[in-house]
Amino acid sequence: MDAITGLMNGFSVALQPQNLIWCFVGTFLGTAIGVLPGIGPALTIALLLPVTVYIEPTAAFIMFAGIFYGAMYGGSTTSILLNTPGESGSMMTALEGNKMARKGRGAAALCTAAIGSFVAGTIGTLGITFLAPPIAELAFIFKPQDYFALMLLAFLSVSVVMGTSKVRGFIALFLGLSLGVIGIDKQTGLQRLTFDVPDLMDGVEMTVVLVSLFAIGETLYVASRFGFQKPNLNPLAGGIWMTKEDWKRSWKPWLRGTLFGFPIGALPAGGAEIPTFLSYTVERNLTKHPEEFGHGAIEGVAGPEAANNAAAAGVLVPLLTLGLPTSATAAILLAAFQNYGLQPGPLLFINSADLVWGLIASLYVGNLMLLILNLPLAGLWVRLLFIPRPYLYAGILIFSLVGIWGVSNSWVDLAMMFGVGLLGYAMRVYDFPIAPVLIGLILGPMAEVQMRRALAVGQGDPLVFVSTPLSAVLVAISVLIVIVPAMLHWRRTRKIDMPDEAAGV
Repeated sequence: MDAITGLMNGFSVALQPQNLIWCFVGTFLGTAIGVLPGIGPALTIALLLPVTVYIEPTAAFIMFAGIFYGAMYGGSTTSILLNTPGESGSMMTALEGNKMARKGRGAAALCTAAIGSFVAGTIGTLGITFLAPPIAELAFIFKPQDYFALMLLAFLSVSVVMGTSKVRGFIALFLGLSLGVIGIDKQTGLQRLTFDVPDLMDGVEMTVVLVSLFAIGETLYVASRFGFQKPNLNPLAGGIWMTKEDWKRSWKPWLRGTLFGFPIGALPAGGAEIPTFLSYTVERNLTKHPEEFGHGAIEGVAGPEAANNAAAAGVLVPLLTLGLPTSATAAILLAAFQNYGLQPGPLLFINSADLVWGLIASLYVGNLMLLILNLPLAGLWVRLLFIPRPYLYAGILIFSLVGIWGVSNSWVDLAMMFGVGLLGYAMRVYDFPIAPVLIGLILGPMAEVQMRRALAVGQGDPLVFVSTPLSAVLVAISVLIVIVPAMLHWRRTRKIDMPDEAAGV
């Protein structure tokens, strides 16, 4: 099935009334949680996993995609009006957007953010449409050592890039890998780390860990750090639409931001932070109005916000084609696929074509819905921030408990939920990244299977892991990811120490 035919079939699925309703629910929820700081799409999808097992898979993933895209939109609203980024990808938007709002141009900033998000999201979805099928075809030629090298690259890149410390990143990855090996080893039939608890023989329930790390950990962290303070709202002013000059200054940053966001979002640990920062830097260097940067330049809103949404689309390419999550939200989406007994990868496009193409088509529909929701209703979304945080997070905690108990009816799962929740709280306090835990938990068992297959093919020879050109390149990149930052840090510290030594001489 070629891309055009698949997309047409996808629209016939996405435009069914029930799927349109789920798409609207997802975009509405996504926008709302994007507005609320600290919640984000990863937490929302994790909370909904126990509930959506009763929903038809296509409808569930259409809703999840709406949440994912919607959170990118919603984060810009509070960044601009309140200088409070709801999502990490919206941090750069806040730099210029909030300055525009303080000068009475909040409506124009919201408008360029919404239209830029729509443009970037649509172009990114076109990228998914035409790039995903050929990448999925290429995945058929992957050998076990190639898959293992790819997962090794994901492990190392996520651990090194995310967070402020490589040591903390590797500790978080080790925790995820440790959780992933609990249960019965499928090849030998032996128990591993079950401690004679029957409920652990099937392994750690993915949903329990996801909900615990995000919902419980975040709730405890917020309860220990924040009170009842209310935000100061910058009112919308100047009408909804941009001026002719604003359009002229925005359309190029929209396109440049998309070119940064989509490919970087598709890389392991690419995320939205790197392309938004690059976009802001480029726009600052290319602008004809450098005096406005730092005081409310519209290019500084248009470019980063486009990069943010294009990165969200890029994340879906390796997830759908290779089963490789490159962010925390993508890792949770992978867990959602596994909950339904589906494995993203090349066979997904063959065995579940209606689901995949319906999901891709729903991204076009959801993008249009988000534009309609965001332009006229910006003031409504900001009002969500006036909900006292204790009430909001208490509701999240109760929803988490009911969801986990409703799915498993297991006291072991509840005990593990609180234990992992305390671990999540400690990780937030001491600045350990969460994403490596999720990547290790989800990809760890898959990497172990591929490693064993490769060693079986190579009769135990470790050189089998670099026996194909692709595996050798991926392993080399993995090594460079670890070595290069360490060497650069060593050179910087040596340059700092050299003047001191010279002064002593």
